[in-house]
Amino acid sequence: MKVAGLSTLPPGRRATFSERLGGPLLLLAAVALAIFLLLPLGALLLGAIRDDAGAFGLARFAEFAATPGMATAVWNTLWVALAVTAITVPLAFVYAYAIERACLPLRGLWRIIGLSALLGPSLVGAIAFIQWFGTQGVLKAWLGETSVYGPVGIVMATVYASFPHALMILVVALATADGRLYEAADALSASRWRKFVTVTLPGARYGLISAALVVFAYSVSEFGIPKVIGGNFQVLAVEIYVQVVGQHNFGRGAVVALLLLLPVLLAFVIDWHLQRRQQSGLTARAVPYRPRPDWRRDLPLLFYCLLLTTAMLGVLGMAAYTSLVRFWPYNLELSLDHYVYGLAEAGVLDAWLNSLRIAGLTALLGTPFVFFTAWLLEKGQGGPAGLRPLVRALAALPMGVPGLVLGIGYILFFNGPDNPLNGLYHTLTIMVIATIVHFYTPCHLTAVTALKGIDREFEAVSASLKVSPFVTLWRVTLPVCLPAVLEIARYLFINAMTTVSALVFLYSPETLPASVAILNLDEAGELGPAAAMATLIVLTSATISLLYSLVTHLLFRRHQAWRQGQR
Repeated sequence: MKVAGLSTLPPGRRATFSERLGGPLLLLAAVALAIFLLLPLGALLLGAIRDDAGAFGLARFAEFAATPGMATAVWNTLWVALAVTAITVPLAFVYAYAIERACLPLRGLWRIIGLSALLGPSLVGAIAFIQWFGTQGVLKAWLGETSVYGPVGIVMATVYASFPHALMILVVALATADGRLYEAADALSASRWRKFVTVTLPGARYGLISAALVVFAYSVSEFGIPKVIGGNFQVLAVEIYVQVVGQHNFGRGAVVALLLLLPVLLAFVIDWHLQRRQQSGLTARAVPYRPRPDWRRDLPLLFYCLLLTTAMLGVLGMAAYTSLVRFWPYNLELSLDHYVYGLAEAGVLDAWLNSLRIAGLTALLGTPFVFFTAWLLEKGQGGPAGLRPLVRALAALPMGVPGLVLGIGYILFFNGPDNPLNGLYHTLTIMVIATIVHFYTPCHLTAVTALKGIDREFEAVSASLKVSPFVTLWRVTLPVCLPAVLEIARYLFINAMTTVSALVFLYSPETLPASVAILNLDEAGELGPAAAMATLIVLTSATISLLYSLVTHLLFRRHQAWRQGQR
């Protein structure tokens, strides 16, 4: 039996029911991805190249180019993204190096704090930096005559928000190394710097490039930070919001969205090309590298980690403190007034409950869809030739589509009166679907990585015993891949709680999510309640992460006992 994913079978053997069902199910998944990803992007392209009279052309692009300030917005977007990348990647690399290549105490704690920015929306950093360095900020003297409302604040807050994304990639890049290379360098009496330049950096170069491209793409497409702390500094992400929400100019918004999409797609195409050239850093004969204690290296790195974690905790702490003081900076008495106002009077309790519903449904529906689609790709049978490459391409595409671009595409496609799916617009359903699509690629890659680790011998034995592939999936594949499944669910839940860009165009007054409610409170000048809601989201995400750890531990003891001998 062939396992290449085509419908070809050995002569004389008829396809089983499971094999006949695998192709249609994969085709159904491809149709779903096409409807909720390709068609909205196609509607975005049509909106950009078709004018109000219905004629096709580049008139909207010419109008955009002639608009005062648009060229400035493009330039500002690019140079800010480059500045954030130049700052974030070295900071994250040294931090990851300290975690993986030094002998530091409490390594797990440093890693958790380094990823803490993921627990809240990007607005948390913007609010905190306003309180630290704004007009009434505690440390405003540190900036001298420079205002935090503009590129300085955008860069600072975006570095904070993008740091964990770079850290995750670089920790993985530095986690594996061949100890024989370092032994050879020691035998040749190579200096520390020479070992770092000739062994460590080359081994992590693809991780560094990937981290730089991810941070650049994140910075280009980030919307919440420049909206809160950017002042009058023009960037493309805010311009999209102004054109669509402020002026209801969907054609101009589509043009700006396409311009925003280009650098992000370029970054991920470069990353994909480099990944194809990457070779494994470990061979079957490799010896895992184990760092040895050395105070000359470990002590400076420990101070470095202390400095960065203090700054990161200072950001979260300032946001929480702002949510508790009565009236910054004149009345610093601690109170829960902002929570009461935000939850009871400003209607954010409903927004928080909406976010819980969106996050819960995203995890509940998105996790099985992502995993089952990945299983059909990697382990399933049947389907026409060419279907599997198409689904793989569709699964990789969301990584290069910013949330704002996806949101504009959903408006142009689902808001059309002739669209039979028009009833989905402004509902929780469309917001759940948009969130699943927006964060689909990392979840898909997680599932594929877990499935590739399972030998195809299981499927071969099941076939020889005439056991349905679906039974093998339930009894063998799913329990083995349980860590990946739980990680996908947690990832989807937290990102659904914290995302702003994908949902800011899709909500109605009844489906307002908490992350967008924070943006609305900030626009109304209610910084205290906005900080309270941001803190509430952080606490919710932290609670879910703790529950995830507990559930993971309990399920591992019950369903992953076979792993205990490997630890």
